[in-house]
Amino acid sequence: MQVRSTTKYARISPKKMRDVAREIQGLAVSEALDALTYTPRKAAHLIGKTLKSAIANAENNHELSADELIVGEAVIGEGPTLKRFKPRARGSAGAIRKRTSHIFITLTDEFEAPEEKKRSGKAKKRDTVKPMFGQAKAAPAKEESAAEEAVVEEEAAEEVEATEESTEPAAE
Repeated sequence: MQVRSTTKYARISPKKMRDVAREIQGLAVSEALDALTYTPRKAAHLIGKTLKSAIANAENNHELSADELIVGEAVIGEGPTLKRFKPRARGSAGAIRKRTSHIFITLTDEFEAPEEKKRSGKAKKRDTVKPMFGQAKAAPAKEESAAEEAVVEEEAAEEVEATEESTEPAAE
């Protein structure tokens, strides 16, 4: 079962809130509360209040035990921006944006393992060679089979032997 709690119009930038929210996703409720308690940021305090509200909702409204709950999602949305102006030089004004956030926390009693991300078949930027003119070409593969490596090593050894024989003085 999922239990939600929201806090709207929190007077802090969403960018600052998301750093803290990412840390508690997927944690048990007790671990998340501990992490937020010892994080010295304003965002941690606000998210902690919302998390405690979600726990209270789960216990009182849905009769769930707090020991079994996991933080399923901690999403931070943008709220309205308060626009203010500060006087600047030569009679101009500089805009100041006071951002607000909406906090959405979802608790769940089912553990879901994170899914592995699948890689696309498209070549990455680092795997392509960009010529000066024309289209980018795939970088040549630098992998050689073990048999090819053995042949190359034998040829190198023969060359070394040939040079050693030519440098030895002839005993006549």
